[in-house]
Amino acid sequence: MLDIRERIIGFFSGSSLRLLLSILLNALAIYVAAYLLDGIVLSGTAATLIAGLVLGIVNTFVKPVLILLTLPFTIITLGLFLFVVNAICLALTAALVPGFEISGFWSAVGGALIVSVVGWVLSGLVREDRRDRAH
Repeated sequence: MLDIRERIIGFFSGSSLRLLLSILLNALAIYVAAYLLDGIVLSGTAATLIAGLVLGIVNTFVKPVLILLTLPFTIITLGLFLFVVNAICLALTAALVPGFEISGFWSAVGGALIVSVVGWVLSGLVREDRRDRAH
């Protein structure tokens, strides 16, 4: 019989921990974008965390469809149209989350760029930390 400590450790190891970490990294990246850009507004911590969750869902289900549908534009622009796809995903997240607002297209593009860069850096730091623990 497993004691409560082993159950908690088992719950937070593996996919559950990765999902929670992904939500937190998305939320932190959105917070940084809101801090740096006047056109992005977050009403509080709850809106930030919900936006992190919704952005993860949008990136998982909607973004691949958008990439497939806009593939000709992406090829013609040598990949630059992916910035627009990321902006659409961020704007959709803002439309779905109360307390998260984006004031215009260029704010969405700038916010998507910041969210992508911050998310990339943070996920790289987390991977480095995991590699250090493994050795």
